[in-house]
Amino acid sequence: MPFRRLPCCIPAALACCLLLLTSLAGPATADEQIAVFWGRHADEGTLREACDTGYYNTVIISFYTAFGAHGDDHRIDLSGHPLRGVGADIKHCQRKGILVLLSIGGPAGNGSGEHYSLPSSRAASDVADNLWNSVLVGRRSGVFRPFGDAVVDGIDFFIDRGSGDHYDELATKLSMYGNGGGGKGKKGLMLTATPRCSYPDKRLEKALATGLFARIHVRMFGRRDASCTTAARESWEKWAAAYPASQVYLGLVASPEQDDPGYLSPKPLYYTVVMYIRDRDNYGGKVIWDRYYDNKTGYSTGRLI
Repeated sequence: MPFRRLPCCIPAALACCLLLLTSLAGPATADEQIAVFWGRHADEGTLREACDTGYYNTVIISFYTAFGAHGDDHRIDLSGHPLRGVGADIKHCQRKGILVLLSIGGPAGNGSGEHYSLPSSRAASDVADNLWNSVLVGRRSGVFRPFGDAVVDGIDFFIDRGSGDHYDELATKLSMYGNGGGGKGKKGLMLTATPRCSYPDKRLEKALATGLFARIHVRMFGRRDASCTTAARESWEKWAAAYPASQVYLGLVASPEQDDPGYLSPKPLYYTVVMYIRDRDNYGGKVIWDRYYDNKTGYSTGRLI
């Protein structure tokens, strides 16, 4: 019996089915924003390489991790990455339309979060001044600029230790600098926050009450918030309802190798969380922790499915 040619519509239908299945599985869509934390592993590749993947709309350099209680000791810890070359990489990413933020603070208990606090209003003012002149558009003589003349697009608050006092003052001061110190105001200096998923996060509650934060990256991970894994949708909805003027992101770990109870594989994540919230007015997208593991697994692209 001779073979018959399949109708031309069948391959097209199969292609449509495959496309539908791929989209349902949950990788990033064209209009979904994906951010990633970079700077936690020396062997994760350069900042430039992260931006050149085309996976990310935002890269968050982590961390500016010594400030406040230690006076003039302001330090950036990039886990072994040399500072040299990062400034050129920042400019490269920005030319590609990718936002580059600098995150301040860091996780408590792993060494990176042991050297920061804001014990006073004066400390908040000093930190704002240092950030403005070291990584933003300020140019005060004598202030070390770790990234040379490169300017980050904004500051992320990842506050995981100490009290929440004075971070509202820090946010207000940075915003004032952005409005009157040579910046372009709220659009020119983006403030974001990366709180724990349990609402509210007492360390960031006062800062967020200022209304100055364009984005909130809700961490659906961390050993102290393990319950958020089973209630990620409910947690996101609480944050989204509390801050309707901010874009609220899902903060996700990229690999089960990270030994974090908050890991959610892409397919269950989509069907239990994303499909319910992706059309909300203030759903921002996903924030991936971190570049090293995302590079290994392809979590941000959905390749793990």
